[in-house]
Amino acid sequence: MTVRAARLLVAAGLVLTSAAGVGATSADAGVTAPAEVAPPAGVAAPAVATPPAGEVDPVRAAEYWLDEYGVRTAWGTTKGKGTTIAIIDTGIGRNPVEFSGAVVGGADFSGAGSSDGRTPVGAVDGNHGSWVASLAAARGTGAETGMIGVAPEASLLSISIGFGAASSVPFVQQVADAMTWAVDHGADVINLSFTTNTLTWDPLWDTAFQYAFDHDVVVVVAAGNRGTGTDQVGAPATIPGVLTVGGVNRAGVASVEASTQGITIGISAPSEQLLGVSADGQIVEWSGTSGAAPLVAGIAALVRSAHPELDANNVINRILKTAKPAAAATRVPDATYGFGLIDAAAAVSANVATVSASPLPGLTLEEWIRLYRRAEVAPQPTPTATPVQLDPLPKADQVERRSPLLPSADTLRYGTVPLVGATLAAILVALGVTAAARRIRSERAHRTPSR
Repeated sequence: MTVRAARLLVAAGLVLTSAAGVGATSADAGVTAPAEVAPPAGVAAPAVATPPAGEVDPVRAAEYWLDEYGVRTAWGTTKGKGTTIAIIDTGIGRNPVEFSGAVVGGADFSGAGSSDGRTPVGAVDGNHGSWVASLAAARGTGAETGMIGVAPEASLLSISIGFGAASSVPFVQQVADAMTWAVDHGADVINLSFTTNTLTWDPLWDTAFQYAFDHDVVVVVAAGNRGTGTDQVGAPATIPGVLTVGGVNRAGVASVEASTQGITIGISAPSEQLLGVSADGQIVEWSGTSGAAPLVAGIAALVRSAHPELDANNVINRILKTAKPAAAATRVPDATYGFGLIDAAAAVSANVATVSASPLPGLTLEEWIRLYRRAEVAPQPTPTATPVQLDPLPKADQVERRSPLLPSADTLRYGTVPLVGATLAAILVALGVTAAARRIRSERAHRTPSR
């Protein structure tokens, strides 16, 4: 049969982070192992004894990441016992034997699944959650047969949500409620293999993701894929504090179709030629950072199992600090590869100094919210001083209302009287001058000249 593992969900603007065109065969018939490719630069494949002819399980042989990325070596220390990985996706199928004993709880937040989260949600994407879960913690079908996850002794929480038209519940609400439920039910690691193709996110996710961080949970998120239209890393991979996973091919080179790149990428893992167990038990080969993320979630479970004393920041720090350098990276961290390629064995066993804060660059989510969301006004302190009592002000003077045409005492005193006095003085002066002038002329007229 043929399945299509990547679909653009136009209605909701959501993209499952898996690539298109994957071939599927039944588990009984087996899966043809990919052509041999040299291990990624800097990742040495440990020597593995060759089983007798005819006893190689094709499914187990196709899981190249077990040896090339140190997973099988890490199993010498732990297989993830005592840890719990929450898969917030389309549900983990009940039928596959690979999940027998792995799923310890679940819930549905889509409104379309079953109460235990085990019914696949969505006619198109129902298998996606099972594929993701199988890479993280599948049990296999025997000692050396069937698909096995990175942390095969870790427990799983199956938390079903619906993409696009698969649910009438708003997607941001589904994820927020699912995150809170996962934390409250003992998740040590939460895996999110989806993207919204937008850099920003709803404020509902502020509270939900901060709740996970406050309760010491490692949140692993897929970066998204160019092959499904994701040109840049989008939320939730842009939320500060999550461990964002980019994808590489068999040669350890950034995948062109099955990954996208961006400055929020923290670590890189295989995203091509991956296997997955479908809800009906069939094995498929698929690609995408939807598969790279649960590989990292499985490593986080291994680290938490081997080092139960470490908090989430130090679990992430071990994964980042023990990463193998990517040959094409230009710096650390690099926008294409983050801190490098996963090394499960080193993450579990290497001597790594502890940290007191998140090793991821940039702001914490709490700092981001304080800077970019409208801060709530802090309650004002209750006054402790006794209010000062002031005497009442005196009543205003009564103003006598009268016609502006009638003279007042002030206008008479300062206007009319001075004006009249000045006028009379001027008249008297004028009269005096006139009289004097007439007298002079009269005297001159009566004088007779002498002869």
